[in-house]
Amino acid sequence: MIVDKFENLTLYRNLSSGIKKGFEFLEKTDLNIIEAGKYDICEGVFAIVSEYDSKAAAECKPEAHHKYIDIQYIIKGEELIGYAPLNNQEIMIPYDEEKDLIFYTAECNYSKLTKGMFAIYFPSDIHQPGVMVNEPTAIKKVVVKIAV
Repeated sequence: MIVDKFENLTLYRNLSSGIKKGFEFLEKTDLNIIEAGKYDICEGVFAIVSEYDSKAAAECKPEAHHKYIDIQYIIKGEELIGYAPLNNQEIMIPYDEEKDLIFYTAECNYSKLTKGMFAIYFPSDIHQPGVMVNEPTAIKKVVVKIAV
């Protein structure tokens, strides 16, 4: 897991060619006007823009992916994202191969992400996005998915 400000993305650009393509999309796209939906970037890399209200931690399930790395970038609002290293936690909802999604019962540590911040989650990272800071808040976020 990596959490940082957008102005520091050059530190992580060369982790992989897919991560580099994902950051290029974030840099070149006017994220203030982009609409919710799915955007193909290149083979093995796409972005999902979503808008939602943050929720209490109990309403947000810790999740992980087998096939994709996530870059989660906050366009508007703020949220807490829980994190735990994947280490034989109890499976809450079994793996859905089509959605590349598995939910766990996990104790997470939380990072606060605000506008202009991003987090990178690898398949070895459980993450719990969408958690409210103090009260529910409108969030606009882009998640870049990079095939591993």
